[in-house]
Amino acid sequence: MSNIKGNNSKQNDVELKSEYLSFFEVLAQSIGSIAPTASLAFVIPLVYGTAGNGTWLAYTFAFVAVALVAVNLNHFASKSASPGSLYTYIVNGLGPTAGFISGWALLLAYAITTSAVLCGFINFSNVLLKSVGISIPLVILGIVGAISAWYVAYKDIKLSAKLTLVLEGISLISISILGIIVLIHNGLKIDFAQLSLKGVSPTSIRIGLVIAFFSFAGFESAAALGGEAKKPLRTIPKAVLSSAIIVGIFFVIFSYIEVLGFIGSSVKLNAAAAPLDTLANLNSVGFFGPIISLGTMLSFWASFLACANAGARVLFSIGRHGIVNSSVGNVHEDNNTPHIAIAVISLIATIVPMILISLNNKIFDIYGWLGTIATYGFLLNYALVTIAAPVYLYKEKELKIKDIVISAITFIILLIPIVGSVYPLPAYPYNILPFIFLAWLVVGAIWFIVKKVKNPSLVSNIKTDVHHINEQFKVNI
Repeated sequence: MSNIKGNNSKQNDVELKSEYLSFFEVLAQSIGSIAPTASLAFVIPLVYGTAGNGTWLAYTFAFVAVALVAVNLNHFASKSASPGSLYTYIVNGLGPTAGFISGWALLLAYAITTSAVLCGFINFSNVLLKSVGISIPLVILGIVGAISAWYVAYKDIKLSAKLTLVLEGISLISISILGIIVLIHNGLKIDFAQLSLKGVSPTSIRIGLVIAFFSFAGFESAAALGGEAKKPLRTIPKAVLSSAIIVGIFFVIFSYIEVLGFIGSSVKLNAAAAPLDTLANLNSVGFFGPIISLGTMLSFWASFLACANAGARVLFSIGRHGIVNSSVGNVHEDNNTPHIAIAVISLIATIVPMILISLNNKIFDIYGWLGTIATYGFLLNYALVTIAAPVYLYKEKELKIKDIVISAITFIILLIPIVGSVYPLPAYPYNILPFIFLAWLVVGAIWFIVKKVKNPSLVSNIKTDVHHINEQFKVNI
């Protein structure tokens, strides 16, 4: 990647390690950001709280939409790669201003997702420790989890990817076993209440769909490793689409199983402190509960690591373009990681939940609030990349009718959670969350205008840098 350093360059000349990560390590980045185990434990119960027997349908809609977004995104990922991820892609299609809005929203999305999953780590750490009679303040648990994840991200991206792959893999295997046990325990019967959508209304599905999208948040984060992946034009598109499909199928199936497993329980799925533990107890395998809780805790930790890595690389790219302080565009001389950007994202991601916890808010509530705000950032980026894809293909003289059709269908489906999240406005405090996100965008837009006034060549520099990246890959194809 070329070094556009802006007006106030403080960057070193060290670069990220190119051709460093294998396909499975890149795939681990997307899987880790999605944190499927964490979603099974925290997000599916949230979706059930609104969608009820339509939980599986909400996940099916979200799965289809995300898979279509992946197709649109891969038009860019198959031709160019950089740490800028969707920010760079949207610059390619819609220009630097739309690209910056995308990157600004994506920064918030990754940072706040990192905060949300830290809450999950805290919750399950607390559950496990209390089960053996140990009580540690929640803030301390959060700080320990954040610092340990930050250190791994700071040290080596390959180490991050391998840890994520192993931890999430072990956790998913254990949960899959639990899912099979639940099906067998229930006599492999069909739950007609779910399939017939008993008690489900369009409104409940709409709200559930918004939350379900958060389960997939970060599936595109493999694209942030564009500067470090081996054969990125093949590895990244494959990882992005594979993560969406693998995890999407898993979510649809397990959302059905989780609802099925709680039939007859005195505790509702969305009211259980540790839903998977409760599911194990309800199906006569209580000994499995602590194993699941441990796996879930580690999944949340791995997700913090993956999201911090992705967010840091977007911040790194924006810093190298001189839009924010250029020091975040520095690379560690020994580790070849964007260490300052990693520290910034990790610090912000830690401070936010620590403040909310200190104000005596419940962990589950904090997770829901932060996850909703983050979802707005991801949805905006998915919508923008869907619009940008046919524009980009037109510029490249490769646009086909099928590309327009896929883009249009994707955008229409995305409108459901986008509109559904703000109209009609949900109850407090969810009714103020869209305005918090909007305020973030307004602040970003004002900041970008100020930077353009101070540096009239900013936009042209961004265009030049992105063009240079594209040309490098054209030569290598």
